[in-house]
Amino acid sequence: MDVTGGCFCGNVRFSASIDPEAVVVCHCNQCQRLSGSPYRVSVLVAQEDVQISSGVLREYWKMAESGAKRAQAFCETCGGPVFSRGEGEAAGDWALRWGLIDQRAELPPKRQIWCEEAAPWVNELAMLPGAARE
Repeated sequence: MDVTGGCFCGNVRFSASIDPEAVVVCHCNQCQRLSGSPYRVSVLVAQEDVQISSGVLREYWKMAESGAKRAQAFCETCGGPVFSRGEGEAAGDWALRWGLIDQRAELPPKRQIWCEEAAPWVNELAMLPGAARE
Protein backbone atom coordinates (compact mmCIF):
# COMPACT_ATOMS: atom_id res chain seq x y z
CA MET A 1 0.00 0.00 0.00
CA ASP A 2 1.36 3.42 -0.92
CA VAL A 3 1.10 6.02 1.85
CA THR A 4 2.17 9.58 2.54
CA GLY A 5 2.71 11.39 5.80
CA GLY A 6 4.53 13.97 7.81
CA CYS A 7 5.40 15.30 11.23
CA PHE A 8 3.30 17.64 13.39
CA CYS A 9 4.80 20.89 12.04
CA GLY A 10 4.78 19.66 8.44
CA ASN A 11 8.50 20.15 7.76
CA VAL A 12 9.17 16.41 7.41
CA ARG A 13 7.17 14.78 4.63
CA PHE A 14 7.52 11.26 3.31
CA SER A 15 6.00 8.65 1.04
CA ALA A 16 6.31 4.92 1.55
CA SER A 17 5.25 1.56 0.23
CA ILE A 18 4.12 -0.48 3.24
CA ASP A 19 2.56 -3.82 4.09
CA PRO A 20 -0.75 -3.19 5.93
CA GLU A 21 -0.14 -6.45 7.82
CA ALA A 22 2.99 -4.95 9.44
CA VAL A 23 1.21 -2.58 11.85
CA VAL A 24 2.34 -3.31 15.41
CA VAL A 25 1.31 -2.00 18.84
CA CYS A 26 4.17 -1.98 21.35
CA HIS A 27 3.37 -1.79 25.07
CA CYS A 28 6.96 -1.72 26.37
CA ASN A 29 7.89 0.84 29.01
CA GLN A 30 10.25 2.64 26.62
CA CYS A 31 7.56 3.08 23.96
CA GLN A 32 5.23 4.40 26.65
CA ARG A 33 7.82 6.99 27.65
CA LEU A 34 8.80 7.86 24.07
CA SER A 35 5.20 8.39 23.00
CA GLY A 36 3.81 9.79 26.24
CA SER A 37 0.99 7.27 25.77
CA PRO A 38 0.08 3.78 26.99
CA TYR A 39 1.53 2.28 23.79
CA ARG A 40 3.14 3.19 20.49
CA VAL A 41 1.89 2.08 17.08
CA SER A 42 4.39 1.58 14.26
CA VAL A 43 4.50 0.18 10.74
CA LEU A 44 7.49 -2.03 10.07
CA VAL A 45 9.00 -1.14 6.70
CA ALA A 46 12.29 -1.45 4.83
CA GLN A 47 14.32 1.75 4.56
CA GLU A 48 14.41 1.49 0.78
CA ASP A 49 10.60 1.64 0.71
CA VAL A 50 10.52 5.08 2.39
CA GLN A 51 11.34 8.37 0.65
CA ILE A 52 11.82 11.44 2.84
CA SER A 53 10.87 14.35 0.55
CA SER A 54 11.41 17.30 2.90
CA GLY A 55 12.65 18.29 6.31
CA VAL A 56 15.69 17.49 8.41
CA LEU A 57 15.80 14.51 10.75
CA ARG A 58 17.91 14.18 13.88
CA GLU A 59 18.71 10.91 15.62
CA TYR A 60 19.78 9.69 19.02
CA TRP A 61 20.62 6.15 20.09
CA LYS A 62 19.04 4.22 22.95
CA MET A 63 19.39 0.65 24.17
CA ALA A 64 15.99 -1.02 23.90
CA GLU A 65 14.58 -3.31 26.57
CA SER A 66 15.19 -6.16 24.12
CA GLY A 67 18.92 -5.42 24.30
CA ALA A 68 19.05 -4.07 20.74
CA LYS A 69 20.50 -0.62 20.10
CA ARG A 70 17.88 1.59 18.39
CA ALA A 71 18.12 5.00 16.72
CA GLN A 72 15.15 7.29 17.30
CA ALA A 73 14.68 9.70 14.37
CA PHE A 74 12.69 12.89 14.84
CA CYS A 75 11.95 16.22 13.12
CA GLU A 76 14.57 18.79 14.08
CA THR A 77 11.91 21.54 14.17
CA CYS A 78 8.98 20.12 16.17
CA GLY A 79 10.70 17.11 17.73
CA GLY A 80 7.99 14.79 16.43
CA PRO A 81 9.10 11.14 16.23
CA VAL A 82 9.30 9.82 12.66
CA PHE A 83 10.82 6.32 12.90
CA SER A 84 13.23 4.12 14.79
CA ARG A 85 15.80 1.75 13.34
CA GLY A 86 18.39 -0.74 14.41
CA GLU A 87 22.10 -0.83 13.69
CA GLY A 88 24.29 -3.07 11.56
CA GLU A 89 22.22 -5.60 9.65
CA ALA A 90 19.05 -4.14 11.20
CA ALA A 91 19.80 -0.55 10.09
CA GLY A 92 17.43 -0.89 7.14
CA ASP A 93 14.54 -2.13 9.28
CA TRP A 94 12.48 0.92 10.16
CA ALA A 95 9.52 1.29 12.51
CA LEU A 96 7.61 4.19 10.96
CA ARG A 97 5.28 5.99 13.37
CA TRP A 98 1.67 5.20 12.52
CA GLY A 99 0.31 8.57 13.71
CA LEU A 100 2.26 10.39 10.98
CA ILE A 101 0.67 8.44 8.12
CA ASP A 102 -2.10 10.32 6.28
CA GLN A 103 -3.96 7.05 5.53
CA ARG A 104 -3.71 5.71 9.12
CA ALA A 105 -7.48 5.07 9.37
CA GLU A 106 -6.93 2.28 6.82
CA LEU A 107 -4.15 0.69 8.89
CA PRO A 108 -5.49 -1.10 11.97
CA PRO A 109 -2.94 -2.88 14.16
CA LYS A 110 -2.33 -6.54 13.34
CA ARG A 111 -0.41 -7.60 16.45
CA GLN A 112 0.79 -6.46 19.86
CA ILE A 113 4.17 -6.91 21.52
CA TRP A 114 5.49 -6.46 25.07
CA CYS A 115 1.97 -7.08 26.40
CA GLU A 116 3.32 -7.93 29.87
CA GLU A 117 4.13 -4.21 30.26
CA ALA A 118 0.76 -2.96 29.01
CA ALA A 119 -1.17 -0.51 31.16
CA PRO A 120 -3.54 -2.65 33.24
CA TRP A 121 -6.59 -0.74 31.95
CA VAL A 122 -5.74 -0.68 28.25
CA ASN A 123 -8.30 -3.38 27.34
CA GLU A 124 -11.08 -1.33 28.96
CA LEU A 125 -10.78 1.72 26.66
CA ALA A 126 -13.70 0.69 24.45
CA MET A 127 -16.01 0.76 27.48
CA LEU A 128 -15.26 4.39 28.38
CA PRO A 129 -17.80 7.08 27.48
CA GLY A 130 -16.63 9.17 24.56
CA ALA A 131 -17.42 12.25 22.51
CA ALA A 132 -17.10 12.47 18.73
CA ARG A 133 -15.34 15.83 19.09
CA GLU A 134 -14.33 17.84 22.11
